[in-house]
This record gives sequence, structure tokens and C-alpha cells, in this order.
Amino acid sequence: MRGGIPIFCLRNLESSPMLLLDGYEFISKRCNRYGTDLFETRFMGQKVICMRGEEAARLFYDEDRFRRKGAAPKRIQKTLFGENGVQGLDAAEHKLRKMMFLSIMVPENVERLRRLTRKQWEIHAAKWEGMDTLVLFDEVQKLMCQVACKWAGVPLRRREIELRASDLGKMVDALGAIGPRYWQGRCARHRSEEWMRNMIDHIRSYSYHPRIGSAAHTIAWHYNTSGKLLSTQVAAVELLNIIRPIVAITTYIIFGALAMHQHPECRIMLKEKEKGYTDQFVQEVRRFFPFTPFIGARVKKGFLWKNHFFEKGTLVMLDVYGMNHDPRIWENPNQFNPKRFEHWKENPYVFIPQGGGDPKYGHRCAGESVTCEVMAESLLFLANRLEYRVPKQNLDYSLRRMPTLPKSRFIIQDIKLIS
Repeated sequence: MRGGIPIFCLRNLESSPMLLLDGYEFISKRCNRYGTDLFETRFMGQKVICMRGEEAARLFYDEDRFRRKGAAPKRIQKTLFGENGVQGLDAAEHKLRKMMFLSIMVPENVERLRRLTRKQWEIHAAKWEGMDTLVLFDEVQKLMCQVACKWAGVPLRRREIELRASDLGKMVDALGAIGPRYWQGRCARHRSEEWMRNMIDHIRSYSYHPRIGSAAHTIAWHYNTSGKLLSTQVAAVELLNIIRPIVAITTYIIFGALAMHQHPECRIMLKEKEKGYTDQFVQEVRRFFPFTPFIGARVKKGFLWKNHFFEKGTLVMLDVYGMNHDPRIWENPNQFNPKRFEHWKENPYVFIPQGGGDPKYGHRCAGESVTCEVMAESLLFLANRLEYRVPKQNLDYSLRRMPTLPKSRFIIQDIKLIS
């Protein structure tokens, strides 16, 4: 109990309709309303504990108390994550698979990714020059698909680009979807996994030789805790877990472009390349704009915390968006201000846009550095190498829609590449 309000006040209330109504703000709205950082409710008839705050995040990433296996709903596994991927593993199996991903994210590989990103921006911007109108989200999604595949060691024929980019985007877009958006995501997942299975088969039959150290090579020849190669299906899922998140960075890039449009002083600062400012801008885009709404885990064994009993097997959801906008953590959280990160003391349990805890051993995203590097390269290119006009359009984004995006998908006109 906190402030006289019982934390179990919603335990008999089916909250699925309200989740669709409130979207990103579902957890924080109820925490604020009831004066608590923890409450119990139900989704699709299943008991769920929702929580927020630094203490809650530290608890959530305690691997002795929580497991990831079985936490992601099947509908998300069948669209966004794929089944039996790293996100749903625990203990030794998770650590070994995580080390596989970290071996791909070594500095020389990340630097290569940055160079590939810059090169693709140059190639695409040259094509855009002189165009009257361009929907930036659609074009950047194709650009990022080419970056991801080239970096991962996955051949991508020109005629495939639009389909593969669209499918990878649909898997992400299905995250909080019902109806047609969800089924489009499932169909996209099916096509993409077939594509990746064929790729793994070609590598293992020695008919295709990707660069040693690339994601395709590393994943195809990775052995599990039983000393066996990953199954073709699991290897396909994990290769998509490299490519899909890079394509998903498109959303952050568009929000970064929106921030530069709404705050012209930020664009000027990016042009001046003040030391540290690019990183500050990238982090503020990741904090301010909606991307991941919340993350889930299941209780490994029953325990008592804050006078509340966490029963074994219970699904627990940690608020991500709400923590990024919590006034107890951030001064003026609803104000876009990159300078707040100028003297930021990193805390892996407070700023968790891609998960919290230790990225080497826990469930914090192994590709977080990749996200930041690709964002930095892309936003610097937009600020310094591309001139364009932003016409009148609907740049609003809905917090009910998960994931969300400016409704116009950011239209630009009169594009000019600056040498």
C-alpha cells in the first residue's frame, strides 16, 4: 500500500480495452492516478503486475527472480521477435546466445556499419536530389534495409529491396496491432523467416560464403549449449534479430528529423558539431519520443517485495515510456532538451529505452550501441548534407498507436544534396 491506495486495486479488472485506449501511457496513468509504482490487473484474463521506477527496474532485471522464457505473448513472437530467439532465453542458454550477438557488435564491425550507413545515405540522397516530394520514412526504411543486409552479410537483389524492407517494417508495426496490421506482420514474418532459412542453408552447404565475422557467418556456425549447431529455423530467427532492429531504427531517425524541424537550434548545433552534442541529441530522441512502451518477464519463483507477493509464473510488465517521462527522474520531462545528457551519469536502471541492466550478461539489448551509431550517422547526414523543405502536413503522433510515428511519415520537398 502507498498513499492509502492498495496496490491490488485493479486485480479483478480486465484492462485489455484500456491498454488499447491509453497505449504508451497505460501504466504511468494508473500509477499516477492511484499514487503507486506497482499495481495488479488482468490482460486477456491473465493476471499481470505492472510497475515502474528505478527500484522496480533493478528488481525486474534480477535473474534469480525473473525469467524471460514464456514472457513474450505468442502473438508478439509470431510477428516481432520470432520463436525461440534470444529474447526468450534464460540462464546459460541465454548467456551463450548473448555472447554470440556481442561478438558481432565488436568495435571494428560497428565502425564498418557506420561507414555503410554513411555510404547508403550518399547513394540514396543523390537519387532524391531534385525530387519534388518524398515520404522520408518510406525511403529511409529501404535505405536501412540495404544497410542491415550488407552489414549482416545477406545478399539483397535490387528487385527484392522494397518487399524485404516492407516486410521487416510490418513485423515491427504489428507490435501493438490487432486486425489487418497484425496479420500483415504475421505474413511478413513467415516470408522473412523463409528467406533467412534459405540463407542459412546456402551458408551451411558452402554455396555462399559470407564475410567471416559477419552476422550471417557467425550465426550460421554458432553452437548451442548442447554442442550442436542452431537449428536452421532458430538461426533464421536470430539473423532476423540482427536485420530487423536495424531497419526499426528508421522510426528513431524520423523522430530525430522531427525534432530538428521543431527545434531548429538543434539542427544548428548538429551542424556545428559541438563536442558531445550529437550523442546528447541521439539520447534525447531515444528518451523523448515513443518507441518501446513496456517490457515483460515472468516470476521465476515466488517472493515478497514492497508488501506485495509475486507469485511464480506471473507476468510482470515494466514501464519504459513512463520512466522516460517521469518527473522524479527527469527535470521537465515533456520538454525536448538534449543538453540534459551533457552531464548525465549513466544509470542502467533509469534510462532503459532498449532494456535495462548489464548489456553483457543481462537482457539489455546487445545492439544498443549499434542503434546509437546508426542514428548519429543518419542525423548528422540530415543536418549537414541534405537541404530540404518541410511542407505543411500532419506531424502529430498518437500515443495510443504502438508503435507510433508522425501521421504524415514526414514529407520533405525540394531536396538538395550538399557536397
